[in-house]
Amino acid sequence: MSDDKIYIKNKKAYFEYTILDKYTAGIQLLGTEIKSIRNGKANLNDAFCTFIGNQLYVRNLHISEYTFGSFYNHEAKRDRILLLNKKELKKLQTRGEEKGLTIVPLALFISERGFAKLEIGLAQGKKTFDKRETLKERDTKVEMDRAMKR
Repeated sequence: MSDDKIYIKNKKAYFEYTILDKYTAGIQLLGTEIKSIRNGKANLNDAFCTFIGNQLYVRNLHISEYTFGSFYNHEAKRDRILLLNKKELKKLQTRGEEKGLTIVPLALFISERGFAKLEIGLAQGKKTFDKRETLKERDTKVEMDRAMKR
């Protein structure tokens, strides 16, 4: 394994949603998918989580095809099962059914043991004025950091 850490963040999720709870879930992947993730070829921008039966799936998670993969290569945007405890799944399913709450992938990373993990969050959508407030806070923070460097 290489020394550089893989941490692919969903910046859009933090802007569009207020994160209430965070969970770390494993992902059921194919061999060529984990190789592509280790190369940093994944995109979380349009991804979302949904329950199908009692399983939690991540949909629209784009993992590019592995360049050296032959006919064993995977589909780029297939549904992938998330691996959580039954207790966590039950809690997410009941909270996710509440009005205005959704489950959003926040980050994709490789753990110390070499497994791909997905950080998911129980989120509530922001209104337009909340988004403007987030932009203002970010701008003031940048200004403060610039002033501190001088």
